Order: sequence, then C-alpha cells, then structure tokens
Amino acid sequence: MFLTVTPNPSLDRTAELPRLVRGAVLRAEGVRSDPGGKGVNVARALAAAGHHAVALLPAGGAAGARLTALLARTGTVPETVPIAGSIRMNLSLVEPDGVTTKINESGPVLSADEAEALAARAEALAAGADRLVCSGSLPGGVGDGFHAALVRRCRRPGLLIAVDTAGMPLHRAVGAAPDLVKPNLSELAELAGRPLRSIGDVLVAARELRARGTGAVLITLGAGGAVLVDRSGEYHARTRPVTVRSTVGAGDSALAGFLAAGGEGPDALRQAVAYGAAACRLPGSAMPGPADIRTDDVDLAPTPDVTLALTGDAA
Repeated sequence: MFLTVTPNPSLDRTAELPRLVRGAVLRAEGVRSDPGGKGVNVARALAAAGHHAVALLPAGGAAGARLTALLARTGTVPETVPIAGSIRMNLSLVEPDGVTTKINESGPVLSADEAEALAARAEALAAGADRLVCSGSLPGGVGDGFHAALVRRCRRPGLLIAVDTAGMPLHRAVGAAPDLVKPNLSELAELAGRPLRSIGDVLVAARELRARGTGAVLITLGAGGAVLVDRSGEYHARTRPVTVRSTVGAGDSALAGFLAAGGEGPDALRQAVAYGAAACRLPGSAMPGPADIRTDDVDLAPTPDVTLALTGDAA
C-alpha cells in the first residue's frame, strides 16, 4: 500500500488561455477542476498505474467535499480528517506554450487538535503501508516540524518514507533522516545554501544530504531531467523534448513513477523522468496513466556529466 499525507490539499482550477494579458478581460479556452496538493497528486498517479494508493488529508468546507468526491473517482482511496475551516482553492493559468501562472491560496488554519488528529491518523495508516509520502506545504497552525515529526512517528522496518516539501519544513524533515527526499533545483540550492549551476554542483549537494542521514536524493530539473544519488550510485536521466501543455504536478508525477518502480536505482529514475514528462503533456494537473508513459524516450547516464550547466528550476 502507498500512503500519502497532504496537510494542505487544494481544489485546483486550471484555465487554458490563448494569451495572458495583464488588465485585460480574458476568455478561457478550457477549464477543469482536479484534486490538488502534492501528496494527492502522487496518490492519483499511483492509482492511475493500478496501485493501491491511500491519500490522507484534512477536509473542510464545500471545496473539501468536492475534492474528496473528485479524488474517489480517480481510484484513489481518500482518508479525511474533518476540520472546521475550508481547504484552499488554487488557480492555474496556462498559455499555449505551457507557461503556467499559479495563484495559490494559503489554506485553512488547523487547530492543535486537528493537527494532532491528522498526525495520529497518518501513524495508524502507516502501520499497514509499504511506502509513505509526506509532502506539500503546511497550513496555518501546523508547525514547520510537522513532516519531520511524521517521519519519526511512522518509521519502522520495511516502510520507505519519502518527503517532498520546501523551505523550513524541508530543512526540518532532512534532520529526521527520511529514506528519500525529492527537492527540485531551487529547493536543493536553498538546502545547500548556495547556487547550483551544474550537474556537478547538484551531485555535491546531494552527497551532503546523504552524509547527514538521508537515504536517497531524487532531484527534478524540469527540462534537464532528474538526478538520483542513492546507495546504488549516481545517475542523470533526461527525456527527449516534449510539447508542454502544463507543468502542474510534473514533479509529483515523477515521484510517483520513481516509487512505483521500486524507489531505488536507475530503472526507477528512468520511470520517474518518463512520468514527469508524461504529466507535462497533459492538461491542468491531470496525472498520467500507463498509456502515457514513454520510458524509451528517456536517456540515462550512469556517470553524469558534472560539467553540464543548468538553468532555471523545476517542478
């Protein structure tokens, strides 16, 4: 069983626009609503691949009810903790070339009892899981150490725990020594405390995380593919250029592909990159299914070119 914990889920609205013009009245060419939040996306991608995926999240308000209903239709098993506030609603504006402008709400403020109920439910469900993903931003009322505390509370032999978050919650989570962290380029640079301009820089930063106790580091690089540093070695994989329709959820899809392929080694990295590329070819925050995955398009280097320069960051 795959279990994801998303403390700050969302109902995601995506509008496809012919062009984004500030101050203008714009007409959308297509609009869709999807369940959102990093862990929710991971669970959706795993469910689409036929895996038993449980998504744990707080749910409140009409948006929470709508999200739960949409999530159930994807084959994902929703597990909800009721909260008094309403979950957030996010808006993505997507242009024809794939450029995405996101407007994210902050989300509700959880009470101490609600936050503890979420953590306790995660601990109980993790007792029957094989993979646990703690991911996404944190709502108000939940301290920066929430993901780190989950790692410590849920750790047991046979359970792989992955963390995908950013900022101080990621700093704190790394201190709990999870089995896997999945930063993007900018998040890894923030952890390292310095710019990362090449694959060589990325490898050094990932090695530093492993030296601090993290089992494996999977870094998504957008068009640059992804880098994996784990006990099996160091690898860089990238796919052939794709026509991008939306980048929302691409990093979450990559993490799902990696875990679905075993969560370790070059074959898992190859599938992660194929999953991330597949998500980019789909509208909104739609998650790819098996028919969308093209692993043959992924090139993998068991000895990464440390001189390869990087530009920008990634999902």
